[in-house]
Amino acid sequence: MATRKIFIAGHKGMVGSAIFKKLKEYKNIQLLTADREDLNINDSLKVQNFFKDNRPDEVYIAAAKVGGIYANSTYPADFIAENLNIQNNIIQASHKYDVQKLLFLGSSCIYPKNAVQPITEESLLSGKLESTNEPYAIAKIAGIKMCESYNIQHGRDYRSVMPTNLYGPNDNFHPENSHVIPAMMQRFHDAVKMKKDEVVVWGTGKPMREFLHVDDMASACIHVMSLSEDKLQNIMPDKMCSHINIGTGKDITISELSFLMAKTVGFKGKLIFDNSKPDGTPRKVLDVSRLESLGWSYKINLEAGLANTYRWFINNHDKLRS
Repeated sequence: MATRKIFIAGHKGMVGSAIFKKLKEYKNIQLLTADREDLNINDSLKVQNFFKDNRPDEVYIAAAKVGGIYANSTYPADFIAENLNIQNNIIQASHKYDVQKLLFLGSSCIYPKNAVQPITEESLLSGKLESTNEPYAIAKIAGIKMCESYNIQHGRDYRSVMPTNLYGPNDNFHPENSHVIPAMMQRFHDAVKMKKDEVVVWGTGKPMREFLHVDDMASACIHVMSLSEDKLQNIMPDKMCSHINIGTGKDITISELSFLMAKTVGFKGKLIFDNSKPDGTPRKVLDVSRLESLGWSYKINLEAGLANTYRWFINNHDKLRS
């Protein structure tokens, strides 16, 4: 079997590093990567030259500018501009240098704020987006449509996957820009270290959220890339609805998550829910029946996943603080 050259854009990020680790287990694969110092993926000419020199057979676009509500609200221009640049540069270079297979990684924030739960793939563009991350979501929607358009006009096989909330090793633990699990893990860890007797959790604790371990995400991405075009066409005859949700299909309240996090890090104090802080959307869970019909379902439950993530956090804590 001929060796396949696979380029992972964003191989040092949370998802990209998990895909890299998983693909290393496969034979007859040459993994192509580039650090930021070696390749500025915001620079179209440099991306074109990289593809010209390396000629990958497959591409995973795991690179993106990401962040929580604070970052998205504070830097909306950066989020839409940088994400459009990254995906446009890589998709256009892939087509120019004859990459037939590509996987674009999006986000569940592409769906309308008030989408019917659980959220199906057909919900895309059926209503208004959440305002706090609308620029980021629009960039991701553009990526989906770009892949679909290259498939229709040029016969490419460019696929898109939309993950639920992800967590795991190499997550972002920044105090202002992190998502709920890393932010909560940092807060509870600090409470244990400083011997606090209580931890304050924003909101009522009633909102429900779905979480997927990044190793499961990597497994799902590789599974989707390995599917034949015929198998995909059987369940997705409309090429303008080509993306696939990735998640567990199960959700948990923020309150339940908080108590599970306390157990994970060994915090034995009191949890106080600050009702004066916003809750956000009451529920957000993906319909993953399309992915399950294609032969994949998650394996890592939340309790085991949090324990795995906390071990990584402890081992890398000094580096995260620096």
